[in-house]
Amino acid sequence: MGVVEYGSALAAGDGPRPGEVWLVGAGPGDPGLLTVRAAEALRRADLVLHDALPGRAVLRLVRAGAKIVPVGKRKGAAPLSQAAINARLVAGARAGLRVVRLKGGDPFVFGRGGEEAAALAEAGIPWRVVPGVSAGLAAPAAAGIPLTHRGVSSAVTFVTGHDETGGMPGSVDWGALARAGGTVAAFMALTRLDEIALRLLAEGRPPETPVAVVASASLPGQAVLRTTLGACTLDAKRAALPTPALVVIGEAAGLASALLPAAADGDAGRPAASAAG
Repeated sequence: MGVVEYGSALAAGDGPRPGEVWLVGAGPGDPGLLTVRAAEALRRADLVLHDALPGRAVLRLVRAGAKIVPVGKRKGAAPLSQAAINARLVAGARAGLRVVRLKGGDPFVFGRGGEEAAALAEAGIPWRVVPGVSAGLAAPAAAGIPLTHRGVSSAVTFVTGHDETGGMPGSVDWGALARAGGTVAAFMALTRLDEIALRLLAEGRPPETPVAVVASASLPGQAVLRTTLGACTLDAKRAALPTPALVVIGEAAGLASALLPAAADGDAGRPAASAAG
């Protein structure tokens, strides 16, 4: 028998209460893409534990007197382990603080938000999630790439480019991805792009399949490399793009060149500033 759960909606201006933890999505980096709810949570927080955010401007919203603690990870290195982060969240809530765990993109999309929510639930700590604009949506949009397009792509698959050890994720069926077609949006995939491309090529994806690598999406330094599956590894090395970067693979990735000229006479439909490599 199915279970229906009902929850009360938050009132306007609500933020975390003393003893609560809010898992808040910071979006892709541009502070203009932060949600109103996320901004209010930051203004009311006593303690903010934040990732290595691609854009740190959102931290300016944290009220004076609140404690800001960086706990971000970069290529497997972290000031705090995940277990230590979980413990810090629990300790802050038990001390009666209003705690915000600020995470890039969306907390529940390759952000370990589920692990932190589970740890809080086990400790009996009240928690909420404030969704953020995921890089999986924002980066392609900023580059003028529609993830779905009638007659071109009717499916999107989001994958991670590496596991917790930095290696290729063993849980991803690359053969199924190659056969399914559609659009693949790979998070944190730049350092493993050569292996990803080889896997997809070996499983039958054509080498001329369009590929776009979007780095620093939505930020002033955004850069977009437009290439193909067969050439992307060498092109990416030559371009030396910064991280974080999202890799978009599939026919939809090639639509941007057709769509961009339509926006040349004005700002409507124009993606954020980018550089093609």
